[in-house]
Amino acid sequence: GLMQWALEHYQDSADLKRVMLHAHSMTPEFLIQYFSRMPPETALECLYDLLRHNRQNLNVAVQVAIKYHEQIGADKIIAMFESFGSNDGVFYFLGAILSASQDPNVHFKYIQAASRCGNMQEVERVCRESTFYEPAVVKDFLKEAKLPDPRPLIYVCDLHGFVEELTEYLYKNSLMKYIEVYVVKVNPTKCPQVIGTLIDLDCSEDFIKTLLQNVRAACPVEPLVAEVEKRNRLRVLLPWLEARVAEGNQDPYLHNGIAKIYIDTNRDPETFLKSNAFYDSATVGKYCEDRDPHLAYTAYKRAWGSCDEELVDVTNRNGLFRLQARYLVERQNPELWGLVLDPENQYRRNVIDQVVSTALPDAKDADEVSAAVRAFIGADLPNVLIELLEKIVLHSSNFSKNRNLQNLLILTAIKADKTRVMDYINRLDCYDGPEIAKIALGEPYRLYEEAFLIYKKCDLNSDAVETLLTNIESIERAHEFAARCNEGPVWYKLGKAQLENGAVPEAIESYLKAEDATDYQEVILAAEREENYEELIRYLLMARATAKDQLVDTELVYSYAKTDRLSDMEEFVSGTNTANVQSVGDRLYEERSYKAAKILYQSIQNNGRLASCHVQLGEYTAAVDAARKANNPKTWKEVNMACVHAQEFRCAEIAGMYIIVHPDHLEELIAQYESGGHFEELISLLDSGLTSERSHIGMYTELAILYAKYKPEKLMDFIKLNTAKLNIPKLIHAAERHYLWEHAIFLYTHYDEFDAAANAMMAHSPTAFAHDQFQMIMQKVSNTELYYRALQFYMDEQPLQLNSLLNTVAQKVDHARVVQQVRKNGHLALILPYLKSVQQHNINAVNDAINELYVEAEQYEELRQSIEDFDNIDQIGLAQKLEKHELVEMRRISALVYKKNKRY
Repeated sequence: GLMQWALEHYQDSADLKRVMLHAHSMTPEFLIQYFSRMPPETALECLYDLLRHNRQNLNVAVQVAIKYHEQIGADKIIAMFESFGSNDGVFYFLGAILSASQDPNVHFKYIQAASRCGNMQEVERVCRESTFYEPAVVKDFLKEAKLPDPRPLIYVCDLHGFVEELTEYLYKNSLMKYIEVYVVKVNPTKCPQVIGTLIDLDCSEDFIKTLLQNVRAACPVEPLVAEVEKRNRLRVLLPWLEARVAEGNQDPYLHNGIAKIYIDTNRDPETFLKSNAFYDSATVGKYCEDRDPHLAYTAYKRAWGSCDEELVDVTNRNGLFRLQARYLVERQNPELWGLVLDPENQYRRNVIDQVVSTALPDAKDADEVSAAVRAFIGADLPNVLIELLEKIVLHSSNFSKNRNLQNLLILTAIKADKTRVMDYINRLDCYDGPEIAKIALGEPYRLYEEAFLIYKKCDLNSDAVETLLTNIESIERAHEFAARCNEGPVWYKLGKAQLENGAVPEAIESYLKAEDATDYQEVILAAEREENYEELIRYLLMARATAKDQLVDTELVYSYAKTDRLSDMEEFVSGTNTANVQSVGDRLYEERSYKAAKILYQSIQNNGRLASCHVQLGEYTAAVDAARKANNPKTWKEVNMACVHAQEFRCAEIAGMYIIVHPDHLEELIAQYESGGHFEELISLLDSGLTSERSHIGMYTELAILYAKYKPEKLMDFIKLNTAKLNIPKLIHAAERHYLWEHAIFLYTHYDEFDAAANAMMAHSPTAFAHDQFQMIMQKVSNTELYYRALQFYMDEQPLQLNSLLNTVAQKVDHARVVQQVRKNGHLALILPYLKSVQQHNINAVNDAINELYVEAEQYEELRQSIEDFDNIDQIGLAQKLEKHELVEMRRISALVYKKNKRY
């Protein structure tokens, strides 16, 4: 009622506080709403007054704090409640805002208030679920609080890694039950840390063993063994470890732990180390090194490769060289041998002595011996190795006939002591001869005699002779060896070597004994290079039996020809063969063996090449006959050329008749005749060829050109008879080249080149000009400028024919330009007849020219008639010119003109 109305109207903080003392008479809703109007500081002061005046106002204060904690501040509100010792207020206030807050202090204060209010379930829940409190602060508080139920502390320590402190707290407060609850139900994986802490706290072994038995297999093995081993209390774990083994657990850390316990307790550890398949050899071996090196060796050996370096180290440090040597031999590992036989290994000599004296003599497996020997080779210990191998191989032992060891003995001697190799080769029988011989032959050994002996002893005669030829380089010894064994492959290799050394006859002899024609191509090349054709014939006859190659028959034909056995060659080619007779004939022709080539060309009826052979042999008639059979221009050209050169013109003409009918070859034939100066024969040939049915325009043209060159007097008649059969442009060039302008102009007119004809006639008028012909040409020219050039030409050279020319071209010229050109040359009077004939066109320039001529000649009657008939003149100018003339008639004409122009 009234108190609420008072609050509505007061503004001063003192008045507000005074009225707040009657809060019990106001509704909680009103108060909560009213606090929203206050500043945060005033609101906090009012809350202090409410709690100080009446503790029954706690509920209202909590509600206000919950609603306005963000404005007032959670820490200030907590401090307010704590100042009045109100754990309930803190608990209810923080419980309302806990889910929305991430403030570590808020969460801690809530845990603290809940524990003080006895609400253990809430303490446990927040400790388990919250992630915002400070773990160390909460842990310390819970330890100091010593709650009857330590589960909140268990959750805090488990979640935040305070297992050791938790264990210590529970043990010292005799909360053994909760230790078991923690490791069995809460987190068995932390059991190793709990066990370790309990051992540190001198907890009884019975409790520890009971605890482990309750945890059973849920406890991780590796950290448990590690924790207990750090404290030298592994024996405590034995019952638990054996129980896990009985369950079938194969964890290496489990078996490592048992192995360590057996070793420490001496419970037949060697049997365990040899029989157990699950422990880690490196770990157990390292554990044994300081306790019993023999056990360490046993553990490392059981790893069989993964602990080789550790095994070598422990046996070196403890002088167990016999064990190390036996392991090396059995292991057969090149890397391990390399490690032990390293020159920097100070124990190498001790190990070698044990290997040589005990390990290898006791070995039963040849591979073990081989591996050891290879290791000595790799370590570059040849002297020791040879002594060892001689002891094993040369003396009676299980390995006397061992192929690998014999190989190794010989190879070692090859590399280390070459003087012993020959003796070993003779004494031993089970080695791999071919492979060892290859090594002996190679770089850097070059034991050629030893390799030869190996091949010879192994009956590898082909390889033996190869060694004599290639390495020892003794063809004489190779020949003796081949004669002694008399085998085809041996003779073949000897022949090949002789061939490479240039001894062709000897090589062919060896090939014949081998009856092997494999290298026939090389033999052919070498024999031809050395010109050993007689021997080559024998070889090729043998080769024909096996080598079905065209080359063999071809070279046999060639060899017959080179040895001048032409009858044998003719007999061979007439029989069955695969020879390329054409190619042989061509080769012989190029080498000028024309007789042999002629026989071959006859056998294959190659008449073209046969004609060539006849030509080279001077048999021109036969050449013509062969060419007639071949009937191709190339052959005819060759025959013709040869006959012309030999001046056998009858045969040449026969051949030429077959050439000139081909336009492509005509010019070449003409050039050939002309180069020899045989003009008459050439003209005769072409003239005869015109009667042929295959005569063509080129023949007529070339004959005309020849007439132009050598018989110009016959040219015009020939042109007139054969104009339609000539290549006129080509002939025109020939005529011009030989200054036959009359003929050229004639050809121009027949080729309708009237412009060119006119130009030629004007340019070469002394020999080519004919007035009538020129007038005819001028009527057909197409270039109008030629009319005016012809006008000038006539004024210069034919002035009396000028009017005749102008009358001819009167229809095509510009009369005014004609007047201008003639006036310029001062010959206007010459063309008066022409001017009168064209005055009918009433052209000013023509009228003026005529009137000018009439005035000069004082022909007043003609002048008057011209003025009256043609008025296209400069009348006033003419009148002025005549008005002072001497003749009265001229002055009268002037008056007449003035009168006509009304110039009175």
